[in-house]
Amino acid sequence: ELCKSLGLQAYRFSISWSRIFPNGCKEVNPAGLAYYNNLIDELLKVKIEPFVTIYHWDLPQKLQEEGGFTNRSCIEHYLEYCKTLFDAFGKKVKYWVTFNEPWVASILAYGTGMMAPGHYDYAEALLTAHHMLVAHGKAVELFRDSGIPGEIGIVLNLSPRKPAGTSKEDKKAAVINDGNNNRWFLDPLYKGSYPKDLEQFYRKKGIELPKILDGDMKTIQNKTDFLGINYYCVEFTKYDPGVWPLEFSLTTLHHPKTNNGFAITESGLTEMLLRLQKDYGADSIFVTENGASFLDVVTEKIEVPDEQRIDYLRRHIKACHDAVSLGVNLRGYFVWSLLDNFEWNTGFDNRFGLVYVDRQTCERIIKKSGYWYKNVISNNGINEI
Repeated sequence: ELCKSLGLQAYRFSISWSRIFPNGCKEVNPAGLAYYNNLIDELLKVKIEPFVTIYHWDLPQKLQEEGGFTNRSCIEHYLEYCKTLFDAFGKKVKYWVTFNEPWVASILAYGTGMMAPGHYDYAEALLTAHHMLVAHGKAVELFRDSGIPGEIGIVLNLSPRKPAGTSKEDKKAAVINDGNNNRWFLDPLYKGSYPKDLEQFYRKKGIELPKILDGDMKTIQNKTDFLGINYYCVEFTKYDPGVWPLEFSLTTLHHPKTNNGFAITESGLTEMLLRLQKDYGADSIFVTENGASFLDVVTEKIEVPDEQRIDYLRRHIKACHDAVSLGVNLRGYFVWSLLDNFEWNTGFDNRFGLVYVDRQTCERIIKKSGYWYKNVISNNGINEI
């Protein structure tokens, strides 16, 4: 009902692997399937399209104890999970996402220790990324073979990586940053190979590259129906030899920031969308996440006047409009997020929602941005940007 009241046309959500297979494989939890079946039915009842993410970093503990996606056998467990979802919901769900932000679940999780399981091993990080990409490609094959109607794609967190200064060192650092995040995933998906400059960089650092089996790269290249982009900010990159192994750190320069420290740089969204079309031939794109955390306060009138978020969203929706005007086939836009949520590495510190959630009572209050966004939807953005 909340989604309906805001006029939402689609709702993107992630299924928890652990809810479906508590032990990772073999034994399905009927209550887990029933939970999502009910959610999907309720969305369809109010004419809201379910947009389902299969894997959003939520790995069953038993599989993690076996190495998670560092263990190639996890690919087969993932495919069993996918088949279960396709069989259960394939007649109702039209849009599927194989993986959300595999860079986070590989590089940040295994290379920098910033996300679970908090490892500091770049060889593990690259191996995890490779196995996730292979799993993605095999899931696309499985989806095609199943014959169910609908579309399938992958969601990557992408943004321009620019030098913070004019030095050669900063410029080189920005190239490494772009390769580590953007190209390490885009190149295999669209070009069938990992970026050579990054492979050379990792080898010089003594980092073992993942073992690639025959057919892996062809599998990764299996054509998807769309690419999802999660965009938050341009990353201004400065050379920092004290940061191993990538030798760079980030700054926001003179740009205003959100509460969680992201620079507000909407032009980077237009730039990234154009690059995806020009460099990779991406001809079907969704912005699957875009939003901002601010220090929201409930007034005595029980209102949340979040003007900063409205300004942020207006700027970024305008950036999408600019990309469309320049020929990008941008098919949809999702705000992160509907509700103030739990963030994986900052807990409840950051509020991204269009709807305020009282942490004590769980009361929901639609923020001013929520009402503004409702008008954007009803007018298709014409009068609001």
